Amino acid sequence: MTLSSELWDRGGAPVYDQIVRHPFITGLTDGTLDHDAFRYFIVQDSHYLRSYSRALTLIAGRALDEDAVSMFALHAANAIAVERSLHTSLLGSLGLTEADVDAAGSGPTTTAYMSYLTAVCATGTYAEAVAAVLPCYWIYRDVGRELLKRSSPDPLYRQWIETYGSDEFDAVVESVLAVTDGLDVSASERERCHRHFSTTCRYEWMFWDAAYHKLDWPVG
Repeated sequence: MTLSSELWDRGGAPVYDQIVRHPFITGLTDGTLDHDAFRYFIVQDSHYLRSYSRALTLIAGRALDEDAVSMFALHAANAIAVERSLHTSLLGSLGLTEADVDAAGSGPTTTAYMSYLTAVCATGTYAEAVAAVLPCYWIYRDVGRELLKRSSPDPLYRQWIETYGSDEFDAVVESVLAVTDGLDVSASERERCHRHFSTTCRYEWMFWDAAYHKLDWPVG
């Protein structure tokens, strides 16, 4: 069995099943999700993408071959491009500005997720770093496919859902899976990869859940 298949079977599939049943996702597709929850999600996703780009830059600097260096560096640049595109499309539809995003700051779950990713990418092995960032690629792609199947009666949510599903992003995910399966890892390193992959899968669920509940810092 490939490393990516092991990671998904042990840590990805159980969490993914809970994500697609989460009330944030079902609310998107049946149109009942509170628009304030969606605003929260978009603001926090903007903060997340900025940090995710930096994490990918760290991986690019540690990659073991030139193709992987180029790939992760390109993905880092693309994450910033997506974040900027967000500002010129959905933010306006939501009545938000870039200043609103900056003023809102990073919420508790976003901060924890970003901090964990950065720490693994900076201090773990190259293989551990790849395993840690993989859920964002993989779950994002698969949730997107599910959302496209369901669509939404809400025009705002439908507009966002329709940004998913490009063949280009599918190719991006497959390229990262190929890198994952090409990693030469020891038994102990493999277990650490499992731990990091499972943890960031949980953070993916927590990210949706934080948006649904509009989670804020309890003090301050």
